[in-house]
Amino acid sequence: DIGTAKPTPAERRLVRHHLIDVCQPDETITLGQYKRLAEASIDEIHSRGKLPLLVGGTGQYVRAIIEGWGIPEVPPQKRLRKVLEAIGHDELVRWLRYLDEESARRIDPRNIRRVIRALEVTLITGRPMSFMQRKTPPPYNIHLLGLTCDRKKLYERIDNRVEKMMMQGFLEEVTHLRKAKYERYLPSMSGLGYRQLWAYLEGECGLDEAIERIKFETHRFVRQQYTWFRLDDEDIHWFDVQELGWRKSAEYCVESWLEKTGYLPSNIAEPSTH
Repeated sequence: DIGTAKPTPAERRLVRHHLIDVCQPDETITLGQYKRLAEASIDEIHSRGKLPLLVGGTGQYVRAIIEGWGIPEVPPQKRLRKVLEAIGHDELVRWLRYLDEESARRIDPRNIRRVIRALEVTLITGRPMSFMQRKTPPPYNIHLLGLTCDRKKLYERIDNRVEKMMMQGFLEEVTHLRKAKYERYLPSMSGLGYRQLWAYLEGECGLDEAIERIKFETHRFVRQQYTWFRLDDEDIHWFDVQELGWRKSAEYCVESWLEKTGYLPSNIAEPSTH
């Protein structure tokens, strides 16, 4: 809950959220499965005359929805994954660059889980994963808003957030997961913060070092996400949160879009995912 910044019960009472607590820590949800769940939520929200808000988040998952990616229907292959894991990190990255240059360019080479997934899809289907992620515009009117700020200020906010998470009991959360016999190398345990605190609990580093690693890796993650949400993307309406009046400007931007499209949903909007 803490490490994933799950909305608080009070926030969830105020506005209904979707796709929260839909699987256990030891379950794997693929991008294709997520896309189907998200689209089902969007359709259900529309059926009630509400306006879905897709809140990101990880760029790849957001793009898969708004660009209508055709996700390969390839379930996780446990035996193949064990073979790939035994090959070694550097060789896997080189192999992906050879078989699917586009996916290799978009995937962080340090994220070995995503490297293996791209190879898995390519080897099972015989075609590069990037080729099969064809785009079919979804049947929605989409209005994109992005929030940004000075990079130094953003890093400061990240560091403060990490400290707040620790005070809220992030270490205790990871300790509980470890005692519950969840394995360290599960995909869910590879998230920011979880793997660093797990390393501390295994005696591989001190707590202060683990916290600094969380901050450093989160900074790096932010830089990576800018490849998905570029400031020069003309489809995104960007707002600098350090500027006075940015909230009013964002509200006007949305209201103008609603008036232009004639989309006037009843009552309150609902986020489709978080």
